[in-house]
Amino acid sequence: MGILSWIIVGLIGGALGKLIVPGKQRGGVVMTLFIGVLGALLGGWISTQLGFGGLSGFDLRSVIIAALGAALLVVVIRGLRK
Repeated sequence: MGILSWIIVGLIGGALGKLIVPGKQRGGVVMTLFIGVLGALLGGWISTQLGFGGLSGFDLRSVIIAALGAALLVVVIRGLRK
């Protein structure tokens, strides 16, 4: 996957991940991108470990994996801040 695809999937996944987790989220576009890209990596790694396969490009499955990974990352970050 190219860097532009990672950025796009990261932005979409990060935004969806922030929407999935209830409550007020801090951070702007850069933080959303950071959480989205890291969430995509985390979600891709977890889905590969579970046998579902990793991120395959810019498609709906990859965006869902990235969003779930970003939501998990938001929960972890929120827990670390408290």
